[in-house]
Amino acid sequence: MTRPSHLSPPPRPTDHGIVVHETPPARVLLGPGARHRIPEEAERLGARRVLLVATGSAKAAADALADALGGRLAARFGRPVAHTPVGVTAEAMEVVREAAADAVVALGGGSAVGLAKALSARTGMPQLAVPTTYAGSEVTPVLGETENGVKTTRRDPALTPGTVVYDPELTLTLPAGLTRTSALNALAHAIEALWAPDASAFTDALATEAVDGILTALPEVLAEPSGPAGRVRLQESAWLAGLCLARTRMGLHHQLAHVLGGTFDLPHAELHALLLPHVLAFNLPAAPAADARLRRITGDDDPVAVVGRLARGHDGPTTLGALGVPRDGLRAVAERVTERPYPNPRAPETGALTRLLERAW
Repeated sequence: MTRPSHLSPPPRPTDHGIVVHETPPARVLLGPGARHRIPEEAERLGARRVLLVATGSAKAAADALADALGGRLAARFGRPVAHTPVGVTAEAMEVVREAAADAVVALGGGSAVGLAKALSARTGMPQLAVPTTYAGSEVTPVLGETENGVKTTRRDPALTPGTVVYDPELTLTLPAGLTRTSALNALAHAIEALWAPDASAFTDALATEAVDGILTALPEVLAEPSGPAGRVRLQESAWLAGLCLARTRMGLHHQLAHVLGGTFDLPHAELHALLLPHVLAFNLPAAPAADARLRRITGDDDPVAVVGRLARGHDGPTTLGALGVPRDGLRAVAERVTERPYPNPRAPETGALTRLLERAW
């Protein structure tokens, strides 16, 4: 019997015959109550004077963690900002110097994790990341920093937090909107890995499981926020999606998010969420292997439609216009992308990208 074509992804064309895979050392704790092991993990890192970086939304958890760290806590910094502006990092560096901190613990979303990476990059301090959203950046060697409206990214294995603690109980109070958008942010990491030029069997496996987990668990969590099983799977899937981002090159989706976010200071998760279905529609005709894998997960439903419904279900801004992006600035964004494009299955062209952005607007 002939299997349906969507069950058998075509082999990925390649211009080389050797895949090089390296897995940097990392320690991950995952499960309800894992946060209670943080003081022990800080001791394992040799930390004696910990700087605790936490987002405002995680204040209650940060207060509890500060108490648990006891005399090991040297200082707190509670003002991380999205896109990691270098000016905010400079403020935090003053706290590091005054407190003589020798390690940093990040608690919260991507802004806390990003700031901890920036501090580690400047000092060499070990990091312990405790994410409360589903962005996945806590397991990546990627740091994006913004200066004068321009966001630049770099990769360095030393930027990866040495220990990551996933506790689904820390996500129970996450608002539904941020639950949705940060999970879609993680979904973007996994999907872009499927069409990355340096994808491998390893990243394909991670990405496929991450996409399946997010598309299955996210609706469950949104329907029943207190359900522990869905929270655990969503957190596991975000972890895998972050590993995808760590091991493959970013493409058009992330480049658009970087240029738009850095230029117009946009909320990171909402921007990723609203862009994803538009980039999927743009790229999938040129990425048959990725399309086949996604259809194995979505079955008879079009992957673009599935992701689009999730993105449009957000109760906040779902268009670039609603985020405040000026329509007359779209072509300039497209031009910046085409000047130095990230690797992508469909070659970006200014007119086509401007039309993509118009639809997103």
